[in-house]
Amino acid sequence: MKRRTAREKALQALFQIDVSNTEPSSAIEHVLEGESGDDYLTKLVQGVVEHKNEIDPLIIEHLEKWTIDRLATVDRNLLRLAVYELKYFRTETPENVILDEAIEIAKIYGDEQSSRFINGVLSKVKQQLISE
Repeated sequence: MKRRTAREKALQALFQIDVSNTEPSSAIEHVLEGESGDDYLTKLVQGVVEHKNEIDPLIIEHLEKWTIDRLATVDRNLLRLAVYELKYFRTETPENVILDEAIEIAKIYGDEQSSRFINGVLSKVKQQLISE
């Protein structure tokens, strides 16, 4: 499975977990629709779920005039996914690739404002993580 596909499937699984409180393994199984699993997909979904308490404060810190609960479900989970990758996979995947992928996925699954919004928040998170 390509990384882009793994990210898209991870977003779908995280959306399902967020909306219906589904178990991560069930959500992954559901989005795979009978296809074989992928280690990267599993790492992303499990990682976001396990580190949500560290990821959400990073996002909240860079939201202006918004709360994380008011964000569109797609945007919230795409931010969680990308912040997780920025925080835990940036030695494996360049930061700009993570941002570009998140922006492109936002164009597909979000509304017309999503890609700019995602770019703005992730750019700030990236700068903070680099300076730590």
